[in-house]
Amino acid sequence: MKEKKKLPDDGKIAGFFDSHTEIKGELTFRGSFRIDGYFEGKIFSETTLIIGDEGKIKAEVDVGTCIVRGEMRGTLKAREKIEIHERGRVIGTIITPRLQVEEGAFLEARCLAGEGVNFQIEPPDIK
Repeated sequence: MKEKKKLPDDGKIAGFFDSHTEIKGELTFRGSFRIDGYFEGKIFSETTLIIGDEGKIKAEVDVGTCIVRGEMRGTLKAREKIEIHERGRVIGTIITPRLQVEEGAFLEARCLAGEGVNFQIEPPDIK
């Protein structure tokens, strides 16, 4: 009998960049991933990205769910939902079926939100 490969639990943190980390490039992950440092590039996952309080991201992001407590600049696509918390900042383009923005959050973005959102739309280049 074949053994099944154990997949990471999507609810648990599978990876983490601390506040003194700076990375440029492409990031792909399974399970939840938290960034409290600086990341520039592209991020892809079918699971959850958490941008921590000290996290700063300048990227093209395509994930299942995104929780923003820090700063996100660029294009943010989430196939399930995006949460922008009280101290979160998002500048760029947001594409998601569900968007939750807490009081006190900063949002300067082109928003495409709702159940009928088209993920094939090419967002404008944000500088």
